[in-house]
Amino acid sequence: MEKQYEGKAKILYSTENPEVLLTHFKDDATAFNAQKRGTIAEKGKINCQITVALFQWLESKGISTHLIEQSADDQILVKRVKIIPVEVVVRNLAAGSLCRQTGLEEGYKLPFPLVEFYFKNDELGDPLLTRDRLLILAVASEEQLEQLQSLALSINQHLQEFFASCQITLVDFKLEFGIDSQGQILLADEISPDTCRLWDQTEKDPQARVMDKDRFRRDLGQVETAYQQVQKRVLDKLASDTYFFPDNL
Repeated sequence: MEKQYEGKAKILYSTENPEVLLTHFKDDATAFNAQKRGTIAEKGKINCQITVALFQWLESKGISTHLIEQSADDQILVKRVKIIPVEVVVRNLAAGSLCRQTGLEEGYKLPFPLVEFYFKNDELGDPLLTRDRLLILAVASEEQLEQLQSLALSINQHLQEFFASCQITLVDFKLEFGIDSQGQILLADEISPDTCRLWDQTEKDPQARVMDKDRFRRDLGQVETAYQQVQKRVLDKLASDTYFFPDNL
């Protein structure tokens, strides 16, 4: 296999089928645009399994993804897509950069889900851009941006309900999308504690409730334990739901 691309959290390899790529999930951890680096034990396996489970579950809800199948503990086979260079962030509660940029108190419940577009460009620091700026840069069409917003809101509704059933609050999360050979927009990348802010509803302490990469960003410790707890709750919930397909996990 030939390496096609290596990012902060994953490596993409070619396969014998030109329309199929192999994604390897790494244990590497980065924060603050890779200014902080480290390793989270078993992160690749955990994030891979959570992503597979949630992508399959979203497929059952009518959300098309690039996932084909899991090929190893930390690897998946995916459809080759052209990634749209826009990171779509959905926020339900105020946290992170939204608090820093607006003065909102952490945990403030937003009156409606906030969808933001960030230009996927490491050299520029993945800046938050308006729709008009994205159109001027020609990174996506107006129709595509409308589709991205609609898909993001739909995914948010499903994931909010799902995580709530796991006693987890979905604070905010990042999505990436790609276009396949048929021109269809597919959910790509991953959904995991690396890309979501997740708060444990059984914990009241602001630090103890954190179940995501903020534990690494903010040096809160017990990062591996938090990731493992998310994995356990997600898989246990799906295994208990008779309408789902636990044999696929």
